[in-house]
Formats: sequence, structure tokens, C-alpha cells
Amino acid sequence: MNKKLLLPVLVLSTTVFAGTIAPLPSEAVHSEASTEAIAEKQGLNNGNKPLFVIEKQAVKQKASNAANALEHLEKNTSKYKIKNPKASLLEKKTEKDELGMTHVRFQQSKNGIPVEGSEVIVHYNQNNAITSVNGEFNTSVENAEVTTEPAISQEQALAAAKQAVNAPEKLDYAPSSELVIFPFGDKSYLAHKVNVNFLSEEPGNWYVYVDAETGKVIDQYNALMHADGYLPAEGSGTGVLGDHRKLHVSHKNERTGDGTKFYLQDNSHDGLDGIYTYDLAHQWGGLPGEVHSKVGSAWKAEYDEPAVDAHYNSEKVYEYYLEEHDRNSIDGEGMAIKSSVHFGKDYNNAFWNGHQMTYGDGDGEFFVPLSAGLDVAAHEMTHGVISHSGGLKYQFQSGALNEAFADIFGALVDEEDWEVGEDIMAEAAKESGRTSLRSLSDPSKYPVGSRYAPYGDGSGMYPSHMDEYYDLPRDLDNGGVHINSSIINHAAYYTGEQIGKEKLGQIYYRALTVYFTPDTNFSQARQALIQSAIDLYGEASIEAIATEDGLTQVGITE
Repeated sequence: MNKKLLLPVLVLSTTVFAGTIAPLPSEAVHSEASTEAIAEKQGLNNGNKPLFVIEKQAVKQKASNAANALEHLEKNTSKYKIKNPKASLLEKKTEKDELGMTHVRFQQSKNGIPVEGSEVIVHYNQNNAITSVNGEFNTSVENAEVTTEPAISQEQALAAAKQAVNAPEKLDYAPSSELVIFPFGDKSYLAHKVNVNFLSEEPGNWYVYVDAETGKVIDQYNALMHADGYLPAEGSGTGVLGDHRKLHVSHKNERTGDGTKFYLQDNSHDGLDGIYTYDLAHQWGGLPGEVHSKVGSAWKAEYDEPAVDAHYNSEKVYEYYLEEHDRNSIDGEGMAIKSSVHFGKDYNNAFWNGHQMTYGDGDGEFFVPLSAGLDVAAHEMTHGVISHSGGLKYQFQSGALNEAFADIFGALVDEEDWEVGEDIMAEAAKESGRTSLRSLSDPSKYPVGSRYAPYGDGSGMYPSHMDEYYDLPRDLDNGGVHINSSIINHAAYYTGEQIGKEKLGQIYYRALTVYFTPDTNFSQARQALIQSAIDLYGEASIEAIATEDGLTQVGITE
């Protein structure tokens, strides 16, 4: 008799597990509310006011630049509810897109210090006319008296942050810190925003907000989103599932006693700093490890298989973003794409840590090596794209959007189906009924972890509609980033079935890169996605109607 396996809920990009599936309680805590009301309840009622204004008549300017955008905002303070735009908005970046539109992104500041999560974007058409303004502006910060002189040093803040997250003394990456105005609850704090990144059996990419006056931790969350002298060459290898892979590799112009040594290092793409696959040799630290190498250009040993898939899949994801969205690598500017395999022992996860992808080998019972999944690679690399684009904060609804977009682009790169992770499930998991990690077409076919079930509608399954939304606290799954993401996933599925995956990708990529800001919630995402479809295909187009319909079908209606 086969025993029934309780599959740990894999959380790509965060901690190893979200918990195991367990019997559900007879009663569940749930309250129906609009997306805006939920966002307010989750502690986002800190004065950050969503802004999305479509100009009925485009406002002509002499040029599409930041100066003219500020002048426009100054002339329309009552419309945008920004009292003094020139004093409170700093230009962050200005970009021109393939439609000829220009987008000026401003960072809200107070006395030159950035306000966390508050950005305003002014959009011009190709005729230098302002067509829309969107983002968030924090009116509470604008009106509040906030000191801008820290009493706590960066070194003291770092010590407090490391202690708060139990970081090891030696960090894998140098920590960073910046002074920000951090709205939290009903108060605005001057805070050191400290990033602490480390590897262990529970790796972390923590953001910790330390009160710059008292040294106390205000908030924290883990944003782990679960070579010169080398000559290009071609090689081949066998992947985890037995697939034959053609590989772009490198070698040095030298020979060992056994022959020429080759490296999983691809320098064949113009404008790209390379694709590198490293071997961590089952260590829990020491990223990125050593570039995976061997004598001869054929990687066919069992130990090579995870590296072969990581290398091959990284190139496939790179090609997707380049060909479909004219994006050169994760940052859009050709940054090196790095992956490390053989992380730890029996590690059932993969993650983006803010710098690179890292893959565990799985335990062989629930998961095979996670680099086997093209959609898993696309999921992790998309987290990198998000961090360099909309920068969605990894908490609550913005974090759920972050996870959803990683899943959605995973399903777009791996065109075969609407599942994520179907290629990394071990036989025992499949026998128990878990044939993938998540499903965009039918999210509710899988249960959430037992810790999350009481916060839903009582079904205990992944939600497909806002009526099934999980009202999780911030210390569980960062407020539901992996759970509530399935609602957005399902909306994308409905739209994709109507217009196809290629157009779906164009619309969702544009919303992410043009309209999203760090605190974008579900309601704002609806506006951004519909506007992106209108930009690309026209106001009454099938594509715009399908985008709106997908969101409406999952209950995101405002």
C-alpha cells in the first residue's frame, strides 16, 4: 500500500516551506472587502494615496522631460493633490519606450530624503503631450514634521538589523544602508533602511527599517525571491529529465594532462556580460561558488545535470526577454546572469537573492533538482527583472503582484501549459496528486499550508477570486505574497486564453515597467494593466477588453 505523502508547500523565492498540508479548522476567519479596503487594513493606510489620472485631452508640452512634467503638476495641484511638486519630487529616471512614449518617474522626498514606496510617474505620448499621471504620493509625510538628522549611525543600525534577523557575523554580500522617510501605521519615521544578505540553511535577503532616532526596529521582511581569457565554444549535456541540451560554453587556450577543460560560461551574446553557472558543491554558503567545469565539452554525468539545465534555461529566459521585450538581461543593461547549483543538501527550493539565482537539488522524494524547470528559471529571473523595474515591495498585495508576475512570466517562457513547476516534481509527489507547484488555470486544485488556512474562506485552497482572499498578517508569508498571488495568476490565465500568451506578455510587461511603483496594489494593477492594453492595442480593442475581463472575473473590479 502506498503511503499518502504530505507535500510541503514549496515557496519559490522565500523560505523553504510554507508548512505542510493538515486538516482544516471547522471555522475560518474571513471578511469580504474591496481591494482598497484590504490594502488599508494591512497597514498601508499610512498616508500613501494612490494616483491614476487619465488626461481626457492630452496636455501639449514643448518637450517630454522632467522640468515640463513638474510644471504641469504645479499648475494642477488640486487635481493631483500634490501641494508643492517642485519641492517634494526628485527625478528618478526618464525612459522612452517602443511606442515613442516618454515616462518620467519621480521619487517623493522630504528635505532631500526619499519617502519609502512613494513614486509618481508622468507619461507623455510621442507628440510631447502628457496623457496620464500615476503612482502614490504620501500626503501625511508632506504635512508632517519629520526630523532629517539621524541620532543613530549606519553602523549602529546595521548591528540592530543583523541582530533582528539572526544574521551570521560574516555576510555573503556587503550590507547596504540608506536614510529614508518610512511611513508605518499612523506615523512617519526617519529610518535607516538596511539590506542584510546571507546564506545558510535559511538564507535571507532582509530589509530592516531601523528608527534613526531610537535604534529600534520598526519593520522587517525577507525579500529572498524564492572572466577574461576564456574562448567561446559549443558543448552539449544531459539535463535532469534526460533532455539533450546544446550549450554555449568557454575554454581557456590550454590543455591539462587529460585534455582541454571547459566551463559553463557563455560569452557568445553581444552586449551581455555573460551567462555563468556555478557549482556550490552542497555548501550552504560561499556564493557563487566555482564556475562549473570539466575536461571535455560534454556534460553527461549525473552530477552535471542540474548545472546543464540551469545554464540552458538561463539562456532561454534571456532570449525570451530580448526577443519579446527588447530587454537585455535582468537589469536591461546586459548584467551578467549567474546561477549556482547544488546549494546545500536536499534543499527543496530555488531563489533569487537580489544578485543571482540559486537552485537546490531537492530531496528526491518531493522534488528533483529545481533547475530542471524552465518556468522555475523564468520565475526567479523575473524577480530580478521586477527588482530593476517596478520594484514591487515584497509584502502584502505588492508582494503578491511580485510573485504573480514571476509565475506569469514563468508560464509565458515555458509555453506548453499554465502550470508552474511541473518539471521539478518527483515521482512520490506526483503519486500523491501534486503534479506542479501552482496552477494559473485552476489555482484551487492545490491546498495552502495549514498555518494559512484559518485566514481564508474555509476552503483551505489557493484562491481564484477576491472572495477567497487570505487576510494574512505580515509575519505569515509576508502577508500572503505566495498565497494571494494566485488571484492575479488566474486573471492572467483568463486574459491569455482570449488573446494568446504573446499579447498577454506584452501587456503585463508594459504594466510592470511603465506604470508599477513599489506599493502598487491589486486595484492599481487593474488600472495599469488596462491602460497598458489601451496603449498597445487601442481603447476598444479586443486586447483591452480581454484584460479588463480577466481581472473582473477574479473580482478585481475597481
